[in-house]
Amino acid sequence: MGKKIGVIGSGFAGLSAACHLAKAGNEVIVLEKNSTPGGRARQLKMSGFTFDMGPSWYWMPDVFERFFEHFQKTPSDYYELQRLDPSYRVRFEKESIDLPASMAEMEALFEKIEPESSLALRKFLKQAAFKYEVGINDLVYKPSRSLMEFADRRLLTGLLKMDVLTSMSKHIRKFFKNEKLIQLMEFPVLFLGSTPENTPALYSLMNYADIQLGTWYPKGGMFRVVEGMVTLAESLGVKFHYDEAVTSVNIAGKNITHLVTSKGSHAVDIVVGGADYHHLDQHILPEGYRNYSPKYWDTRTMAPSSLLFYIGVDQPLPNMKHHVLFFDEDFKQHAHEIYNDPKWPSKPLLYTSVTSKTDDTVAPAGHENLVILIPVAPDLEDTEAIREKYFQLAMDRLEAFTGTNIRDHIVVKKSYAHNDFVADYHSYKGNAYGLANTLLQTAILKPAMKSKKLTNLYFTGQLTVPGPGVPPSIISGEVVAREIAKDFK
Repeated sequence: MGKKIGVIGSGFAGLSAACHLAKAGNEVIVLEKNSTPGGRARQLKMSGFTFDMGPSWYWMPDVFERFFEHFQKTPSDYYELQRLDPSYRVRFEKESIDLPASMAEMEALFEKIEPESSLALRKFLKQAAFKYEVGINDLVYKPSRSLMEFADRRLLTGLLKMDVLTSMSKHIRKFFKNEKLIQLMEFPVLFLGSTPENTPALYSLMNYADIQLGTWYPKGGMFRVVEGMVTLAESLGVKFHYDEAVTSVNIAGKNITHLVTSKGSHAVDIVVGGADYHHLDQHILPEGYRNYSPKYWDTRTMAPSSLLFYIGVDQPLPNMKHHVLFFDEDFKQHAHEIYNDPKWPSKPLLYTSVTSKTDDTVAPAGHENLVILIPVAPDLEDTEAIREKYFQLAMDRLEAFTGTNIRDHIVVKKSYAHNDFVADYHSYKGNAYGLANTLLQTAILKPAMKSKKLTNLYFTGQLTVPGPGVPPSIISGEVVAREIAKDFK
């Protein structure tokens, strides 16, 4: 006989957990505070324009394939994938470089920038492929509840080759000397919410994902993946309750018996917290049942927040690609103003996404849907005046880059930053990506997946193992479902 399981939150981790738990024969409900699913991966529609509000990179396609395979499905049952070529464009101070999908073209590009670097790239990626194989298949699918999980000969032998104690910054510089190549190789680490100096070189596996597995796009946007997972969950019997925020819990002994929401209460045998871990731990659970103290949370290194602009433009945008990274300002200074001396950045790097370059369904004909993202420190003052200042700064740079007047052609515009992350997702300190993947916040050093005080409460998502990002969140949902199966068999 299956259990009654309440999943709080319908982000990627919550959806993944709900599917796996329902497949195992449990009665699963998902309680979502917002009116649509997806959490940070929600969709915004305005006047014929469609925007992905959060994640916009489809990396590690094998993780999505593995997820759907569990249910005898494939991604193509739910959405159409296209590999981007070029994968993305990088704007440096005086030139732009397109990163090609073809490995031969990538090697030629490296060789042109730094002689003999194509051989270094091959060697670098060979190591990165090994880390991906061991890291993704062995390490990240572990619940990190005990050190003994890692007492496996293949894993221990592998760990010696994983460069866990070397930083990405040092590791990359062993292979490449040219500053542009170094920045290109350091870029994927930004997805992990930390600087290359503070991120273990284990994460060069991200370069393997970037260069060899490729950058993909689900037609219609990343929200298509959310819709696919919801459709799958519903076919497995999962019931979704939208606009229903969990406000408190009823506890008997060491068990949560009911999830109390804005609309009533739900009897449960097991709870999976896929909403913001800090919010559940500090604001939903009574004091005696919390995993951590306020001081513990305050001393965590959080990943950045983001200032985002969703903009509809009534003309084409020359020079723009599906993804463009603007490395035309000092990378180190911007990182310093996120992590070491948190403040609004003086000269920020930018990221832009224009999915209408690839997809004619996301904007009216002859129009473009432009998303601008500026990574910023969490927990900053967030006002309309500050947002507008950075909007004008971004526009100056983009108008120079495209050689066109964008401001006069804006037909829709919405900004999004710290206050919105807090209001919409109860995001701790308004962070966008969860915990930074530093060495001291890896595996068993992350907030625990299982409650220490309650026998039927588990956590999933970007603040627990394996960490931030879409593929890790999907993996997190599978791992928590497996732990529940073991504990309640």
